[in-house]
Amino acid sequence: MTYQQTIDYLFDKLPMFSRIGDAAFKKDLTNTIALCAALENPQQKFKTIHVAGTNGKGSASHMLAAILQTAGYKTGLYTSPHLKDFRERIKVNGQLCGESFVIEFTERIKPEIEKLSPSFFEITVAMAFEYFAQQQVDVAVVEVGLGGRFDSTNVIVPQLCVITNIGLDHTHILGDTLAKIAFEKAGIIKPGIPAVVGEVLPETQPVFEEKAFSVKAPLVFAQDKWNAVDWAYQHNHLQVNVEEKRNGERKMYELDLPGIYQTKNLVTVLEAVHQLRLAGWDIKEAALHKALANAKHITGLAGRWQQVQQHPAVILDVAHNEDGIKQLVQQIELCTYQHLHIVLGMVKDKDVSSVLALLPKTAAYYFTKAQIPRALPEDDLLEKARQAGLDGKAFADVHAALEQAKQHAHANDMIIVCGSVFLVAEVL
Repeated sequence: MTYQQTIDYLFDKLPMFSRIGDAAFKKDLTNTIALCAALENPQQKFKTIHVAGTNGKGSASHMLAAILQTAGYKTGLYTSPHLKDFRERIKVNGQLCGESFVIEFTERIKPEIEKLSPSFFEITVAMAFEYFAQQQVDVAVVEVGLGGRFDSTNVIVPQLCVITNIGLDHTHILGDTLAKIAFEKAGIIKPGIPAVVGEVLPETQPVFEEKAFSVKAPLVFAQDKWNAVDWAYQHNHLQVNVEEKRNGERKMYELDLPGIYQTKNLVTVLEAVHQLRLAGWDIKEAALHKALANAKHITGLAGRWQQVQQHPAVILDVAHNEDGIKQLVQQIELCTYQHLHIVLGMVKDKDVSSVLALLPKTAAYYFTKAQIPRALPEDDLLEKARQAGLDGKAFADVHAALEQAKQHAHANDMIIVCGSVFLVAEVL
C-alpha cells in the first residue's frame, strides 16, 4: 500500500470518534492491552508524562514536549486529533513520524485489526508507542484523547500525571456533572506517581484528593503554587509575569502561544516542570524560557489563536466547548477591531445552546460545518443561533463561509474561525 492507501484504510476500516462519535468509544482498555502485548509492550520501553483535561491539554502537552526537547531529552509527543496530516499525532523532537513507518506498522498490525476490530484511536495509540520505542526516545508526552480512565493511552505508567482543568464536555460519555467528569479524568492518576492538577473547582477538588489518597499519589494543585500576576502582548507574543507562591519569587515568561488563556496552561506547566526537577530531571531555567518562547516553532502546534492573515485579521482557534468559548470571548474583548465576523461550525454532541449564549450578539455570523458525519448541519446551527439572538447566514462548507466573511470585512475588521477542531483543520 502507498501512504495514502494506508491512511484511507485506517480511516475507512476503523471506527473513528472524530467522525462518528460515541460508537467509536470503548469503555475498557482490553483492545489496547492486547495490541500492545502483540507488539511486546513498547509503552514500557520509554518514560512518559500523561496529560489530561477538558481544555488546554493539547497546549500543555506541546509546551512540555518543547521544554523537554530544549533541555536535551529526545522527546516523543502523542496528541489528537490532527489538523492537516495524520502524522501530526506522532512526533519525535518536533518531527512527524515517517510515512514508511505508518505503512509498515499498518501492514504488520492488520492480523490484530481483523481479530480485535479495534477503534482508530486504539490503533494510533499502539502505533505511537511502537514508534517511540523504535526511536528510543528518552521520554514521551502522551495526551489523553477522551476522558482518562478508559482512554486508550491509560495503559502507561508515567513519571508524572497532569490534568489541566475540568469543564462540561462530552457529558453524554463522561457524565453530566463536573464531579463525574473529574472522576473520569482522575483515572489517569497512578499509585505513587505525582499528579499535578491545574485549575480546580469546589466540585472537583475532593474528587482528585480522594483518588490520589486511595492510590497514595502525591497531589499538587498548580494554582496553589503559582500565580500569573499580569501579562502583556508584544510582537504577537504573550509576556506573563508569574509569582511562585512557595518563595514569592517573580519571573517573566514569554510565550509564542498568544491566547490569554495560555496563562492558565503556563501555571500548570510550570508546576509540572517543578515536579520533574524534584524527580531529578535536568531542566535548566534557560531551556525553560527558550522553549516557552518557541513552543509553536519547536512542536508545530497550530489552531490556538493562530493569525493566518492580516487586513482583515483572520484568526483560527479550536475552542469548541463552553469553557473554551468563554476564554475565546475574553480574548476577543481584549482585541481592537472595527467589526467582528465569526465563522462558526460545531458537532452534534456538544452543548450548542450554551456555547451560542456566550457569543457576542453584535458580530456577523457565517454558520457552517466540517465535512464529517458528526457535524451539526449548518441550517440547524443557524436556527439555534437565531433563537440565541445571533444573526447570520448558513454555508455548506467552511471555505465558502470564510470567503464570504472576507468579502464583507473591512481592512480593520477581525474574522474568527472557531467551534470545532475539524473546522479549523479544513481551513488549514
